Amino acid sequence: MNRSEGFPLKGYLAERKAVIDRALNGYLPGEGNDPPVLFEAVRYSLFAGGKRLRPILCLAAGEAVGGNSEALLPAACALELIHTYSLIHDDLPAMDNDDYRRGRLTSHKVFGEGIAILAGDALLTEAFRLLTRRELMPGIEPGRLLAVAGEIAEAAGGVGMVGGQALDVRSEGEQVDLETLHRIHRLKTGALIRVSLRAGAILAGASETELASLSDYGRQIGLAFQIADDILNVEGDRTSLGKETGSDAARGKVTFPALLGIDASRARAEALVIEALGSLASFGEKAEPLRAIARYITARDS
Repeated sequence: MNRSEGFPLKGYLAERKAVIDRALNGYLPGEGNDPPVLFEAVRYSLFAGGKRLRPILCLAAGEAVGGNSEALLPAACALELIHTYSLIHDDLPAMDNDDYRRGRLTSHKVFGEGIAILAGDALLTEAFRLLTRRELMPGIEPGRLLAVAGEIAEAAGGVGMVGGQALDVRSEGEQVDLETLHRIHRLKTGALIRVSLRAGAILAGASETELASLSDYGRQIGLAFQIADDILNVEGDRTSLGKETGSDAARGKVTFPALLGIDASRARAEALVIEALGSLASFGEKAEPLRAIARYITARDS
């Protein structure tokens, strides 16, 4: 038995989510700021019940190399702000045109398209403002902060998440091969997951060897996460997911189940998890949360 199988992941995720939510609430301007509707829209999406996987990975990676998770909170929260902005924009009529996200009406259905776009813009900008607030991270060398800000910008931008989304949009209804699908997912989903781990590790002072291993782990779980999402979109429960299923097929999106079938897709995701666990072989007990998260990715129902 892998030792991570006995790790109390449910409690760990709940505790970390609560820590991150408190930090986000403290860092962000309140709804009473002017214009109130903008900050209401920002908080509506940000506190809609997300799993906080990316900031949790950031904290866990930092701890795995001996860092203090409290010192990493601003960077972890910045990653969640970027992720939330991306979801708001993905849901827009010009993109995926989704009415529900996490069991709630999407931002544009509540506030209108204009405010939804601006809320996403505000979240993205606030993420990088947060990364520059030195008073929140007094024990971290400025050079490390600069390096992390640069890596996060790259992962979130045109050569990362945004580029992957563009490829995804252009591929709808087209014949796409497996190599192209891998590239879409590596950029659209995997880039931000991988940089979440790298950010925590860099800020915590990881060695080059440790950073390389965590990068490999992030690359593998990033793809496994997206394959699991593709499968859930086919056979998941709408109530558990908090959004409609079958939307990928309806929009003609290229997915792993569409190219490989459900069984082969599931096998591929499970193989990636095994590879991810292997990437952590040199780490000790402090990496147990990362091992448990890898296993969780293919077992989740939402």
